[in-house]
Amino acid sequence: MNAPEALPAVLDRIDRDLDASLDRLFALLRIQSISTDPAYASYCRAAADYVAADLRGLGFDTSVRPTQGHPVVVGKTGNGTGRATAGGRPPRVLFYGHYDVQPVDPLDLWTTPPFEPRLETLEGDRKIIVARGACDDKGQAMTFIEACRAFKAVTGALPLDITMLIEGEEECGSKHLFGFVRDNAAELSRDLALVCDTGMWDSETPSITTSLRGLVYEEVRVTCADRDLHSGLFGGAARNPIHVLADILAALHKPDGLVAIPHFYDGVPELPADIRADLAALGLTPEKFLAPVGLRIPAGEQGRLIIEQVSTRPTAEVNGIIGGYTGEGAKTVIASTAMAKVSFRLVGTQDPDKIRAGFRDFVRARLPADCKVAFGDKTSAPAFAVAFDNPALVKARAALAEEWGKKAVTVGAGGSIPIVADFKNVLGMDTLMVGFALDDDRVHSPNEKYDLKSFHKGIRSWARILATLAA
Repeated sequence: MNAPEALPAVLDRIDRDLDASLDRLFALLRIQSISTDPAYASYCRAAADYVAADLRGLGFDTSVRPTQGHPVVVGKTGNGTGRATAGGRPPRVLFYGHYDVQPVDPLDLWTTPPFEPRLETLEGDRKIIVARGACDDKGQAMTFIEACRAFKAVTGALPLDITMLIEGEEECGSKHLFGFVRDNAAELSRDLALVCDTGMWDSETPSITTSLRGLVYEEVRVTCADRDLHSGLFGGAARNPIHVLADILAALHKPDGLVAIPHFYDGVPELPADIRADLAALGLTPEKFLAPVGLRIPAGEQGRLIIEQVSTRPTAEVNGIIGGYTGEGAKTVIASTAMAKVSFRLVGTQDPDKIRAGFRDFVRARLPADCKVAFGDKTSAPAFAVAFDNPALVKARAALAEEWGKKAVTVGAGGSIPIVADFKNVLGMDTLMVGFALDDDRVHSPNEKYDLKSFHKGIRSWARILATLAA
């Protein structure tokens, strides 16, 4: 029986096995795998061993690979070779997740111990799973694993050639994963990557994250006089680096909200008309988005949807500015130096190196002749996007619509997940990011939760996606 034919029986198995699925998730949630604190290293190893044993029981050839930090779990099945082609074999997929979790502080804000998972019923009979890692990312990763388990139980085999990559350092920067992926590129390269660490549009509307913004982070330091000056003696004559830097930063944006750096928008695509219409139909107004943070008027590019401003358009933001005396009381000085931290979120094919160079040229062009500037290169990463006509994306959207009864929206994420860019640039494959988190899941906060509906229908959704990819 092939995967599409088996799907009704697989979905029925998922429904009947939900309690057992919860038991397996709860066992993983009890492991205190806090990756950023060395005191929990043994728990991270225990979580890796738990995941490896679980995958091994599903027929994966599984190993726990050491790194200079916490181990990586790799599970492999199938022996497909070559690239998938139109009308040929189904794609080989790489599923990525992480078993590590955030610290639980402040502990006194938890209503129950964070590593004692429990079910709670909210108003309207809404059931939630409460524990650290319930959503990020143990509950999300287990939706995929449980979908694989259901196929194995019903058909005796997995529906696709699947490689699992479950790491233990996502919550502290994945600092050893990038080298691991590069060192094992031949083993990990597949046709398509799948990630379940994102969210839904709302509790009834599934979504697929189709783009991640890239990042350039800069420090800029302007120096004028060779020391701090008495403002009564030198004020009005000496250059003030705070004024100079403030003028430069203010010039970064035009009155219409566009970034003023020459060639900044090279490589920035426009959304297809149908995708933009889908986003407009979601009804996210500036008031709805900004009111929870005490604002109501958008400050981005004029003529753009608010969801475009925060996800699919590039940005320039000043993240910090320091200069002169900032202590208690008064000190009448003209500072010698002023410093700012500036970040750029990138989209499309914007080149991080060109954006960095363009910013530095922009600053130098506005610097008075007797002042100096120095820059600090902090970090950069390119943007990532999946083509809207990608066949796997089209299939996944249809599968999600079947499960949830609503069209799955394709949205861009305003942030960055650098490892996804490595999947593209190092392993040569696109990534589908399908997740079931909700805005109120309190990720990284006390009383983290994951809706039971998200867990249950997340498993069913992955079963449908696997079946349609296997068709």
